[in-house]
Amino acid sequence: MRPLEFGWYLPTNGDTTSYAAGHAAIPPGTAMFDRVVQAAEAAGFEYMLVPVALPCWEAWVTTAFMAGRSSAIRMLVAARPGYINPVMLAKMVTTFDQLTGGRIAVNLIAGQSEQEARADGISYAKEDRYALMAEEVGILKRLWTAEGPVDHAGRFHTLRGARILPPPFQRPHPRFYLGGGSREAWEVSAAHADVHLFWGDTPEGIAAQMAEIRAMAARHGRAEQLGFGMRLQILCRETEEEALAAAQELVRDVPAERTAALRANVANSVANQRVQALAREHGDWIAPNLWSGLTRARQGAGIAVVGNPAQCAAVLQRFIDIGCHSFCLSGYLHDEEAMRFARWVRPILAERNEGRMLAA
Repeated sequence: MRPLEFGWYLPTNGDTTSYAAGHAAIPPGTAMFDRVVQAAEAAGFEYMLVPVALPCWEAWVTTAFMAGRSSAIRMLVAARPGYINPVMLAKMVTTFDQLTGGRIAVNLIAGQSEQEARADGISYAKEDRYALMAEEVGILKRLWTAEGPVDHAGRFHTLRGARILPPPFQRPHPRFYLGGGSREAWEVSAAHADVHLFWGDTPEGIAAQMAEIRAMAARHGRAEQLGFGMRLQILCRETEEEALAAAQELVRDVPAERTAALRANVANSVANQRVQALAREHGDWIAPNLWSGLTRARQGAGIAVVGNPAQCAAVLQRFIDIGCHSFCLSGYLHDEEAMRFARWVRPILAERNEGRMLAA
């Protein structure tokens, strides 16, 4: 069995305990980022997801800055197709890898919103973005492992004698994570990813998707190389009642207009549509202690584990038992929730999964 790993999230668009109440907002910046990263390191999280979206601060600059202000946590930073020349991206990653002694992993993102892609000057349709992603990941891997210059003639890129320095610190190269619900995303994960991160779903739904993606990976000879994980929110409190109150406070008075605008913005995202469908089909609770209410206030990974420590650990254990080994979590406020997880939930999981907790 694979070791279990746990990642945390850096909210570079700001933090809050209420999406509707402006007075609860904590602006992004060095002070808040320091609190979150320091709390995540102290809590034993292995990696830190740095997001990419219109309201977020630039991921690569933030990642480099925070890597210099931390000591152990690995940064999971986005590589988006079409944004950075793949030769330059390969050099950026290995430079980061060498300077930090291996504290980087690559998060493959095609983008949730067609509107945001166009606003950023990316004219490729979603299907083409995934094709471009697959080609660029192939280029990265060749540049990182080749013994000499690399030639490449593809649909999107042509290289003649490309090479990079420095080589990767991690061997053979840093790991790739990918989250996505479309067939195109699954195919890239099957061919290239080390970890496919699902957004929240029922354990039964995740098990079925894992079987399908694993079969796709087998066609690439990678059935054993591809691992699976979950991208989830978590709201853990000493009692279930306190957790439910914190969850309701997050979405209290969120206007319907905001929810409608969020859903329109990600109308072409299969993963977002799946999360919204779960909320419609099951209501606020898609499974015991799995809450869909955040989908009213934010796009992306909007399913939350809500409950007391035993309940939160039980939810995560259900996903562990079906084969998930990586958990990328976030909560509110992010520094405080990281410490609650370390204090209350991690010990339960460590006891139930003896020898599998990397930082237990």
